[in-house]
Amino acid sequence: MEFKMAELVGDSICNRTFEREIECKNGTLRIQQAEVGDESCVVWDAALVLAKYIQTDHFCSTDGLVNRRVIEVGAGTGVVGLIAAACGTLHHSMQLGSIIVISCASLNLVVASSADVNVLGQDVSTFQPTPDIILVADCIYYEESLFPLVVTLCDLSDANTTVLICYEERTTGNKPLLEKKFHELVREHFTVKEIPEEHQDPVYHSPDIHLLRLTKKDVKL
Repeated sequence: MEFKMAELVGDSICNRTFEREIECKNGTLRIQQAEVGDESCVVWDAALVLAKYIQTDHFCSTDGLVNRRVIEVGAGTGVVGLIAAACGTLHHSMQLGSIIVISCASLNLVVASSADVNVLGQDVSTFQPTPDIILVADCIYYEESLFPLVVTLCDLSDANTTVLICYEERTTGNKPLLEKKFHELVREHFTVKEIPEEHQDPVYHSPDIHLLRLTKKDVKL
C-alpha cells in the first residue's frame, strides 16, 4: 500500500518542500515536508515517535488499531492519523489553527480516508460515539492552546478511552513553564502514566521525547 500526499505550497505555510518517506506496517507513506515551517509543514520527531509506537507489539497487544475509532487531535501534516488509518482504523482529525492550516491537514488526510477536520476546542458532538483512542503529537507548544486542548480531550473521552500524548521536551523560553502548566491541567482530569523507552519503537525513541498514556477520571471539567 502506498500513499501519495498532495504537495502543500503557499507563502503562508511553506515555499519549498521535499518528499519524505515513512515506513509503516502496510507500506510506505510519502508526504511533502517543508524545508522550513511551523504548523502543518514539518513532520516533527514526536509525531514519528507516536506513529511508530502505535505499530509496536507492546501497543497492539493491549489496544490495537484495527476497526478502532481513533481521533488525532492537532493533526499537523496528518502523519500519525494516516499511519493509524493504514493499520485499519476509522479515524477523524482535528487541528488548531487558521483555515489554511486546516485545509493542509485535510488535503493530506483525505488521500487515505474520509477523515473529518475540525477546529480544536469547538463543539465535538459530531465525533460521538466516544473514540477508543485519541492521538496527540507535539501540541504542547502555544500557551493559548493548552486549555482548549484539555477541554477537547475531556469532551472527546470517557473512562474507556486511551489517550496517547507525545511531545518533545523543550528548555528554551517559556516552554518549561508551558509543559508544567499542561501537566497541572491534564492531571486534574486524567490519570497520567509515562510509557518507558523500552516499550517504544527500538529506533524511534529519545529521552527528550515523552510519550504519555492518559485515562480519564470520573471528574467533569
